Amino acid sequence: MPTSPPDDSDVRRARREAAGVAIATSAYGVSFGALSVASGLDLWQTCVLSLLMFTGGSQFAFVGVISAGGLAAAPAAIASAGLLGARNIAYGLRMSPVIGPGAVRRTAAAHLTIDESTAVALAQPTPRARLVGFWVTGLGIWVGWNLSTLAGALLGDVLGDPRAYGLDAAAAAAFLALLWPRLRRRQAVAVGVAAAVVATALTPIVMPGLPVLVAAGVAVVVGWFNWFGNGRGDEVLARGRAS
Repeated sequence: MPTSPPDDSDVRRARREAAGVAIATSAYGVSFGALSVASGLDLWQTCVLSLLMFTGGSQFAFVGVISAGGLAAAPAAIASAGLLGARNIAYGLRMSPVIGPGAVRRTAAAHLTIDESTAVALAQPTPRARLVGFWVTGLGIWVGWNLSTLAGALLGDVLGDPRAYGLDAAAAAAFLALLWPRLRRRQAVAVGVAAAVVATALTPIVMPGLPVLVAAGVAVVVGWFNWFGNGRGDEVLARGRAS
């Protein structure tokens, strides 16, 4: 008895989501390029940071500290960037079974394992869609981010402050679009709210990178103990969204 061809709708949806996130995130690279040059780095140093470091939060932390303290602040800049980049270790552990075996594949995937590629991949329902979501997002952002970094570095003086165009909100909006469909249970809402509150409270008082790590720890604790799950609130919330 012949079998029906596999349903590619999940893969097509993964590609669409990945393309949308890649475009939104890449646009913000203009801000990094302009800020980096304004902070004292030259064009080549700015481009190398995007090519090799390739983790937006760490890059902004690095040039931000350099801008405030000059070359003498390099150790603090490296520490801040390292703290923010430490979250990618956790992403790598989670993405390992998605990527699969192979030294070359894993080496390439390690460079592309960032917030966005991990989020898009884990939002997909099937293994194939997760793999497609990861690679399309990672490669799309890597290419787009580096091109927009170059544009920002070259045109920074002409563009003025890129935040005036709302580019700083593009990546956050893309993340919210990925997160929203998952907020169907009280537990998921509790995890998101707890992490957001902790990160917001700590951001003004601790060095860059720490709020993200502490918020991730809070999310793990709330999720691990399932403090807010398995209650009638989940059913009520699900019915409310379905109506």
